[in-house]
Amino acid sequence: MGIRNENTGLEHEQYTPDFADYWDDLVGWEKREEGEGGFYERLLAASNCETVADVACGTGYHAITLAKNGFKVTASDGSENMVRKTEENAKQMGVTLQDTKVVDWVKASQYLGENSYDAVICLGNSFTHLFEHEARRDALEEFFKVVKPGGMVVIDHRNYDSMLEHGYSSKHNYYYSGKGVDAYPAELNRYLARFEYVFPDGAKFQLKMYPLRQDYVSHLLEDAGFINVVRYGDFEKPYDRDEVDFIQQVAYKPRG
Repeated sequence: MGIRNENTGLEHEQYTPDFADYWDDLVGWEKREEGEGGFYERLLAASNCETVADVACGTGYHAITLAKNGFKVTASDGSENMVRKTEENAKQMGVTLQDTKVVDWVKASQYLGENSYDAVICLGNSFTHLFEHEARRDALEEFFKVVKPGGMVVIDHRNYDSMLEHGYSSKHNYYYSGKGVDAYPAELNRYLARFEYVFPDGAKFQLKMYPLRQDYVSHLLEDAGFINVVRYGDFEKPYDRDEVDFIQQVAYKPRG
């Protein structure tokens, strides 16, 4: 059963058990690993991060990959279906996670503790599930509480600037790169990106997301107290704002 939080606007009931079962086919673990090329491992290691809170674990790709590379990872998600799938995948792959839990982002510090992790990661275009400015603000303030002084937060999202200004296109080299899976916006405007996912066997699912612009997310991070915001495009910088598919935003909690 999914979780619907009317205060945050986060619609976890979208991730039905059936969709959770298909999610790994959508992600395409091997191709995603090839596309990312160890970006997050290098990023976290460069800041001497050891403990990581993955607050949008989905079916566990990043949590499990980071754990395999020596990080101590707590995998959480707003969808119980996704958390259960992460546990199944970790067990199947023989990977030990520090903990797994269902977490409401706007109360993240209550679930994860204050000043508890070297890094909070919110990946897979997940932050776009928040439709209200106040909820996004509150969630980032909670992430700020969870991170230790000197620690980091990492958020990624689609390049909605390019999608809204020039139309949708995707190289499918990084995210949602599963073989034979098609992902495209069935509806796109400044307030809504309704994506449709079609699988080789004909199964079809949809997700509703808010099209976050790059500068807006950077300002949100700064308003929450984070500093030194750095942006990557498809894991590279500098990047062409119109050409990349995904944006990775990295920011830090002051030490003092």
